[in-house]
Amino acid sequence: MKTAVTDQADGLRRLMANSPGRLLAFVGGAPGVGVSSVTMNLAAALGRLGQDVRVIDERGDAPASHARRRGQLVLVDARLDEEGRLSPLAAQADDVVVLLRPEVQAITAAYACIKRLHQAHALRRMRVLVNHAANAGDAGRILANLASVARGYLALALEPAGSIRGDVQLAQARWLNMSVVEAFPGSPAALDVDRLAADLLRWPVPAEPATEPARRELSPAAA
Repeated sequence: MKTAVTDQADGLRRLMANSPGRLLAFVGGAPGVGVSSVTMNLAAALGRLGQDVRVIDERGDAPASHARRRGQLVLVDARLDEEGRLSPLAAQADDVVVLLRPEVQAITAAYACIKRLHQAHALRRMRVLVNHAANAGDAGRILANLASVARGYLALALEPAGSIRGDVQLAQARWLNMSVVEAFPGSPAALDVDRLAADLLRWPVPAEPATEPARRELSPAAA
């Protein structure tokens, strides 16, 4: 089993080695859906796969821009402005991932957020992640329904990013000031985060960013 994990990590490291770097923006469809927790845990899981990961928390003192570095994954814990728009940094994202919880009000709020982002940035596509899911089946049905509505009413492609199960060990890991993949690697949430990290590295690299602003080029030093 250890050999299989090592082989996977080596394969994913080679996959990203010549990448020009990717920028992913994580957005909460409603307050309290766990964007910061997901971003932190996902960064830890990606680090365990040998990735060069940087997390930018826009609730803190984030820079206004970021020069892409070859092979680096940048995860933005994005904060929307009062009009529901992304920051200039998050608007450069290759993928915008909207998080929601599997509750009626949260799903409705997430769709409203998706609609605002689509209108504000002329988004052509987004990904959606269900946090605190009961199970993968329920999450899949939620994602399929949202994708159908967005396709029919917004002409927008919503792609599933997966789900992370609700797990008491997430709170325990936070209390320990650790990621769940480090503190409780066999827990349901940790397994889901590990799966998401591996899947994320296989997401197709888009020809252009998800939003209208042009892709920021690598700086000469980074190239």
